[in-house]
Amino acid sequence: MEIKYDVLEKELNKGNLQTMYLLYGNEKYLIDMVLKKIKKLFGELIQGINYVILDETNVKDLVFNLETPAFGYDKKLVLVKNAGLFKKDGRKKEPTPLQKEVVSYLAENKAFLQETTFLIFVEEEVDKNEVYQTVKENGIICQIEELKPVQLVAKLKQICSLYQVKAEDTTLHYLLETCGTNLQILMNEIRKLIEYTGENGTITHQAIEQLSIKQMESVIFELTDNLGQKKTAEAMEVLAHLIYQKEPIQKILVTLYHHFKKLYLCSIAQELNRDMMTALSLKPNQTFLVSKYKKQASYFPKTTLRKILQELVQIDAQSKNGLIDSNIALRSVLCHYCS
Repeated sequence: MEIKYDVLEKELNKGNLQTMYLLYGNEKYLIDMVLKKIKKLFGELIQGINYVILDETNVKDLVFNLETPAFGYDKKLVLVKNAGLFKKDGRKKEPTPLQKEVVSYLAENKAFLQETTFLIFVEEEVDKNEVYQTVKENGIICQIEELKPVQLVAKLKQICSLYQVKAEDTTLHYLLETCGTNLQILMNEIRKLIEYTGENGTITHQAIEQLSIKQMESVIFELTDNLGQKKTAEAMEVLAHLIYQKEPIQKILVTLYHHFKKLYLCSIAQELNRDMMTALSLKPNQTFLVSKYKKQASYFPKTTLRKILQELVQIDAQSKNGLIDSNIALRSVLCHYCS
């Protein structure tokens, strides 16, 4: 059965544990939280006895481990992580011998597994192959993707309330713009802000500015804002801060290139009335970036954006040949387009 994350969370909170799970997606933090809840519900874990972890290096032993009793314990927990069982072989239509073995065993030993085993598969990506269908028929499948901004804000607000700290939605949205949408990073940042603010306090924009570690993407947005508004000193200050933080100049150069490429694509997409999310290759939880890209694209004519891209490519090529200093060249380009 396929279910959504919030349903899975409610069932686990009630203490309802199923025999078989497939958890997949790119939100590693939430997947880890689900695994912790499952382990807590299971009880004492002794690795090699009633707890087995398999991956692509030893997944061939899956059936052997399912058949081996959990000596001294009623049940065992078998965790199979990123083992490739849910991938199709692009060259063949038939499943691999291992996939056939797993499908056959899971289908033919339902009653035995219910009495002896909790089997958890964890993958980043899956194909809906025969193994997938078998798990769907006999267990629970949950795709756990990155949360949308509204969901992230709700989760962060919930954590703040647990510590009796207040935070406005606008402030938490600013935290997302500053630190990105990776939940693990956001959890680290909100805990730091909660500790700084203290009980009955209120998290502020100023506290986020002072304490939070800005993601590169956020810093590049700030740099580009200054460029577009012709604020040369501020743009150079942002660049100097990146260098002071020991960000490699090549990484800054590449990130700037990708950012201006998105602004260029944004200009074209607006001209052709194309879907902006698709044009900019944004994730579903990055819809809030569309307005930011549109605003920054309006600062520059399309021809200017193309020239900036060409100059960044030229800096990269010439610096690799030892013809220029990429740091000085980048400052020169940025000053030119601030003037």
